[in-house]
Amino acid sequence: MKVAIQMDPIGPININADSTFRIMEEAQKRGHELFYYTPDHLAFQEGRVTARGWPVEVRRVEGDHYSLGEMTEVDLSDYDVVWLRQDPPFDMGYITTTHLLEMITPGTLVVNDPFWVRNYPEKLLVLRFPDLTPPTAIARDLETIRAFKAKHGDIILKPLYGNGGAGVFRLDPNDRNLSSLHELFTGMSREPLIVQKFLPDVSNGDKRVILVDGEPVGAINRVPQAGETRSNMHVGGRPEKIGLTERDLEICTRIGPLLKEKGQIFVGIDVIGDYLTEINVTSPTGIQELERFDGTNTAEIIWQAIETKRS
Repeated sequence: MKVAIQMDPIGPININADSTFRIMEEAQKRGHELFYYTPDHLAFQEGRVTARGWPVEVRRVEGDHYSLGEMTEVDLSDYDVVWLRQDPPFDMGYITTTHLLEMITPGTLVVNDPFWVRNYPEKLLVLRFPDLTPPTAIARDLETIRAFKAKHGDIILKPLYGNGGAGVFRLDPNDRNLSSLHELFTGMSREPLIVQKFLPDVSNGDKRVILVDGEPVGAINRVPQAGETRSNMHVGGRPEKIGLTERDLEICTRIGPLLKEKGQIFVGIDVIGDYLTEINVTSPTGIQELERFDGTNTAEIIWQAIETKRS
């Protein structure tokens, strides 16, 4: 198949952790032809959705992990598969790419389906499953957030469209910084904030469960550093081997059919204790760590699902 990858610059990536690299590596192994471009080179031109980028080959060699062909402009409707793999922020630039890529569907399979990536951001899709999630509020109004904190005491406050643990704050019952943080966040953007009841189980780890076409394939545990609330690997969280519990499987059974129906082929959900906290559909990670811990080749499972859909 002809496969285009929309991603952030390939040069700085960590080839031992980056999920997009592993997806490209597996595609190449399976004989697929790869084309790489960055989001700023995506365009709409008189009825055509185009990208300027490069034919690319990847290899697992530190410091020499890719080779590019000559830069060229392609019509993305000529491709069998386009991967939407740039990292958030989930801003208007990101949203615009989903609108453009939606125009080449269903003739081209876009992974994940851009319509539902746009309409199911990670921290909003979980709101459809209130019985699976910790107490949650989304608001910009300070009094609403204050009332939530007064009710639950110990809370997590974070940007609604953030990623990688950036801007995540724990406010315990004795904290006096809510007003200042609200002032800081609302001065930076017009977006609401999300607040959730703090889950002490996070000290034991924040579990990333990987689903492919709605089915769980495995999990890794991300343990925060000492003195840190956030467990994201971007901010020093330590990945550990872990299995799936009955509660994890119950959560996957509840959300899996919706993910499959909406074309969300590669998804990573976050589970703390017994609670679902996020459903990551934009640019989930964790498949390299899962492969090291369990021997599960998630990239192969993903490509099998894609090849089945294209056939």
